[in-house]
Amino acid sequence: MTLGRRRLLIGFGGAGGLALAGCGWVRDPAPPPKPATIGFDPPPGTHDVDARSLGTITVTDGTLRSVEWIDETGRSLPGASTPDLRTWTSAEPLGYGHTYTAKAVAHGESGDITATSTCTMVRPQELVDVSLRSANLVELAENDTYGVGFVLVAHFDEPVDRAAVEHHLKVTTEPAVTGAWYWLDDQNAHWRPEHYYVPGTRITIAAELFGLALGEGRYGLRDQRVSVIIGPAHVAIADDDTKQIEVFDNGNLVRTMPTSMGKGGTTVVGGRAMSFWTRPGIYTVLDRNDPVIMDSTSYGLPASSGGYRTSINHAVRISHDGIFVHELAATMWAQGNTNVSHGCLNISPNDAAWFYDFVIPGDVVEVRNTGGDPLDIWQNGDWSIAWSDWLRGGAPT
Repeated sequence: MTLGRRRLLIGFGGAGGLALAGCGWVRDPAPPPKPATIGFDPPPGTHDVDARSLGTITVTDGTLRSVEWIDETGRSLPGASTPDLRTWTSAEPLGYGHTYTAKAVAHGESGDITATSTCTMVRPQELVDVSLRSANLVELAENDTYGVGFVLVAHFDEPVDRAAVEHHLKVTTEPAVTGAWYWLDDQNAHWRPEHYYVPGTRITIAAELFGLALGEGRYGLRDQRVSVIIGPAHVAIADDDTKQIEVFDNGNLVRTMPTSMGKGGTTVVGGRAMSFWTRPGIYTVLDRNDPVIMDSTSYGLPASSGGYRTSINHAVRISHDGIFVHELAATMWAQGNTNVSHGCLNISPNDAAWFYDFVIPGDVVEVRNTGGDPLDIWQNGDWSIAWSDWLRGGAPT
């Protein structure tokens, strides 16, 4: 009896998790096969999707067999799957105004499944572009070189929400400097640091506007990125007390040029007051012309009121309203002692040829101790604005 009972217990314990049922053994039932599941991003039925979004398809408990992501024109959106065939991502943003239909086939333990999805992108009322320029209003090109007074100008072709835009206009410099934007109006913003740049500084501007809401149904057209380089420190100081222009190259005085500046006073033509002062302030070189036709009627002064139209050689423009540093042999008698011009800085032909070859856009021309109103920003007076005032010109936070 005792031995028989022991044999029975040993035999029961060796059943290995199997249950005794009548005369046989029964195993636990196997789990059913898992079906694959497919997910879409943007989710099915989504409207007004951000244009920067990518299309994504993911598979759980399976792998992708095929993907179609097609816009309203029948164009297939390019994309690629991960090596494990569990995720597909578009190779480009979904963009503006499209309606997409996506279809995916995935294979899981239970076989193939198919899923579809549709989504619609945000549709702008208007697309807005920005032109990245220097103060001379010429678009920046990669690796252009500018002077230490370089001012970055962002010009939008339509009014924008300043606060929305400013954080997406990113300026970085090597070496690092602190700078700020100053808005002239809702279409024009200027950027500069507190002090002149160090020669050799690289400035990179990234306008990340694609997909950005700019207000009143407007959106950014595209992203842009460009880098420019700062050249040697060229600073010219024109002092009306001495009637001389001292030119410095990286801090070293390299030339002194006698000058005759604006004769001063005003006249009224057609009900408009015109000043003949060379306004005091910090100008920068905008461009150079050899020769340039100077026509006083372009700013409203006819020949009958003391105006002129003449061809001038070696002219360096420093303001948007027609102030140049240029040669004029006819006033050499006055250069260094008497102001006789309508506002330009007259110098000798030899000095003008040298200065023309020496400067580049962004070089600094400081005008000191003259009469008249201070240089305004619209005339090219960015550097004439005190830094504390400049900071107040940024977009509201």
